[in-house]
Amino acid sequence: MKKILLILFIIFNFSTLKAAEFNIDAKTAILQDYLSGEILYEKDADMSIYPASMTKIMTSIIAFDLIKKGQLDLDEKFIVSENAWRLANAGYSSMFIMVGDEVSVENLLRGIIVASGNDACVTLAEGIAGSEEEFAVMMTSKAQEIGMYNTNFSNASGINDPDNYSTARDILIMSEYLIKNFPDFYKYFAEKEFTWDRTGGDPITQGNRNPLLYKNMGADGIKTGYLAVEKYSLASSLVRKGRRLIAVGSGFNSKTSRSKQSARLLTYGLTNFDTIEIYNKNNSFYELDVWLGKKNTVKTHFDTNVYKTIQKARLRYLKVILNYDGPLKAPIIKDQKVGEVKIFYKDDLIETLDLLASENIQEVNKFTKLVRSINFLIWGDV
Repeated sequence: MKKILLILFIIFNFSTLKAAEFNIDAKTAILQDYLSGEILYEKDADMSIYPASMTKIMTSIIAFDLIKKGQLDLDEKFIVSENAWRLANAGYSSMFIMVGDEVSVENLLRGIIVASGNDACVTLAEGIAGSEEEFAVMMTSKAQEIGMYNTNFSNASGINDPDNYSTARDILIMSEYLIKNFPDFYKYFAEKEFTWDRTGGDPITQGNRNPLLYKNMGADGIKTGYLAVEKYSLASSLVRKGRRLIAVGSGFNSKTSRSKQSARLLTYGLTNFDTIEIYNKNNSFYELDVWLGKKNTVKTHFDTNVYKTIQKARLRYLKVILNYDGPLKAPIIKDQKVGEVKIFYKDDLIETLDLLASENIQEVNKFTKLVRSINFLIWGDV
């Protein structure tokens, strides 16, 4: 068994290293490094909450999913019902659409994402599913599909309803899914304003309610929320030097607290942790020696991109060891397991990754095999 010490990259699960003194002034909160998936901070993240307008993230996901599948078009128009219009006149956040308006899917989505329009949510839901109730069934089904097991949606907007509930962790899962699967549509969440050329009046321009978009910190989403019973909430994300962090908090006491505490949570992740690229699928990981093959080495890879997050200044405690029975005997089949990479932190095994062959290596013919075998017996040269 060959063992190769690789001085590089990898990292341990640092759940025991979270700064105990750090705390966010919110009822519930969670922070994730997007690339590695590591949870950097959590506070009662599985507590049941009313997601308020963060619900609209899933409303948008349903539309994005249908567009991606070719079952819905951004230029398609839906007619505004009286049911949807009423929300524009009941004190709720609104896009200010009128009964009988024909509004494109793209404008409805921007009205939902930027202006947080409840009327736009109902119009989109009715246009897609026939009724908001049926649309909510689609939302809950999608939530279950992506792992939001403590969530139920009863409406498209997040207006107060005891059957519309979730958790900070589930909202994080939903936000991560949005960013990963719909990068082209996610840009809507970074728009700071939306202008709607409303019927019967001058165009109305509304600003994005996400306060972090107006700070110089790299924020590019996601969605605010407010209900009297839940107080203020925010799902947020930023990108800084190739890193992305996602945070969710609920139960902030005020708009000011929501803004300051969410920024503080994201800043905590940036200043206390580093994200390291272990492996990128565009590159080969390591070449291993091959015995009796038409090539003398084989390129290797892992089955997915590998990123890890560490507390700053902890790299000196890490070591990576590649174990494999080498040289590997041909034939070798692509994606065959050819070794293991073991990651240690202070001599404690943290993680084991299967190393896979990136190519097929055929065996040499019988004559070449004989010559090489004799050469090995005489010289010990493979």
